[in-house]
Amino acid sequence: MEIFSSFETFLLSLFSCIILVIFILIKWFSFDSKNRKNIPPSPPKLPIIGNFHQLGSSTNRNLQILSQKYGPLMLLHLGSIPTLVASSNEAAREIMKTHDVSFCSRPSLIASNIFFYGSKDVAFAPYGEYWRQLKSLVVLKLLSNIRVKSYKKVRENEIVDMIQVLGESCGTTIDMRPMFTSLTNNIICRIALGRKLDGPKYQKLLSRIADMFNAFYIGDYFPWLSWVDHIVGSIQRAEKIAKECDEFLERTIEEHVNNKKREDAKGDEEEDFVDILLDLQKDNTSGLQLQRDTLKALILEVFAAGTDTTQTSLEWALSELIRNPRVMKKLQQEITEIGKGKSMIYEEDLERMPYIKAVVKESLRLHTPLPFLLPRKLVQDVKVMGYDIAADTQVIINAWAIARDPTLWEEPNEFRPERFLNNSIKYQGLNFEWIPFGAGRRSCPGIQFSLPVMELALANIVYKFDMALPNEIKNEELDMTEAFGITTYRKFPLVVSVSPRF
Repeated sequence: MEIFSSFETFLLSLFSCIILVIFILIKWFSFDSKNRKNIPPSPPKLPIIGNFHQLGSSTNRNLQILSQKYGPLMLLHLGSIPTLVASSNEAAREIMKTHDVSFCSRPSLIASNIFFYGSKDVAFAPYGEYWRQLKSLVVLKLLSNIRVKSYKKVRENEIVDMIQVLGESCGTTIDMRPMFTSLTNNIICRIALGRKLDGPKYQKLLSRIADMFNAFYIGDYFPWLSWVDHIVGSIQRAEKIAKECDEFLERTIEEHVNNKKREDAKGDEEEDFVDILLDLQKDNTSGLQLQRDTLKALILEVFAAGTDTTQTSLEWALSELIRNPRVMKKLQQEITEIGKGKSMIYEEDLERMPYIKAVVKESLRLHTPLPFLLPRKLVQDVKVMGYDIAADTQVIINAWAIARDPTLWEEPNEFRPERFLNNSIKYQGLNFEWIPFGAGRRSCPGIQFSLPVMELALANIVYKFDMALPNEIKNEELDMTEAFGITTYRKFPLVVSVSPRF
């Protein structure tokens, strides 16, 4: 009886233990199911480097291919940085409209911190009260429609000079890249500084700054290896160029401080950007303390962003026109009819030229200036398209892929400006199938600054000249290979032979 009683006790204890284990397992699985995150799909990753090996040299195209397999929202791991990639208009809408407040900050990047004084500019500043006040000031005081229109004479005068140079080149071949770079540099310098600068020296400095932004910094993706950037010299090279840039900006500001009025030098032109910023700093009614570093960051931002994207977009647009004679002929007919023998096309003429506006939009669709826009950073946990996205995730929007999505665009790789005639698609980022300037709070505030330059330059070139490829190369054989960077530019400069139309 004692043995039976012991065995009975043993069975009872065993049964109790089994019940307890089952109870714990049920509780654990129940807790886990409630807290399990629905993470976006991810391509297989390698240890340490994550998904870097899948980016390649044509990152925009490679991410488009990956999205076709893994979906419009996928999670990559770039080193130790979780990175959400959006490749559809629905995903872009969720990020830049539905959850814009959650996705409106910026990651801290080494290059932007070095060149923009700790990211004190509009583009790279983290979201917060400082950024809100700064963007409001820039939009209202520097880049408003009234302010941009006031510089009409500057744009027209510089385009007259460009047309004269092209006219002197008739019968020869000419590289259009330095032509467009000089045009945009001169316009921006006169508007921002009130005068032109030494072209080659200034252009070389901007080119070196662009190279530093296109450089790879290990510390951006492997913070624990940031010391390697110092060992290989990346930080030192960037800081050396930033020092040269700072000296130029300091001289510029001092010149304006010491000779604030400068009416004789400027004639009847409006105040330049530096004058306006100094007035705002002195007035101090905006609620934002404009420190010296902020002034320099804003001036550099106008130069760097305005020059690179505009000249690149002009080169792509003219390339597409040369490659598509049907479109070129149709555009020349529109411009010739409006021009009616005038010496040049003026800005007020552009309002009666819907086709050139469609040409510019279509070129920006095929050749989005910033194929990934600028990266965003999630400030709080959020659910997007059914997926759980954790705070501090970096976000990349593949605007290039969206603009070539065959479910959104008929024959997406064809240059067809007609698709932008008689529709409601506008630059303000309300149509997420076309977002060359972004959307939401972090959209580019300089839209109205660059568009008049592009439209006016193209209109006058097409109005005054016929252009062909040298060495009897057929138009359709024009090499359109892309070179990838922050901006996607032509791998090979556009070289053309020029002849007068009239």
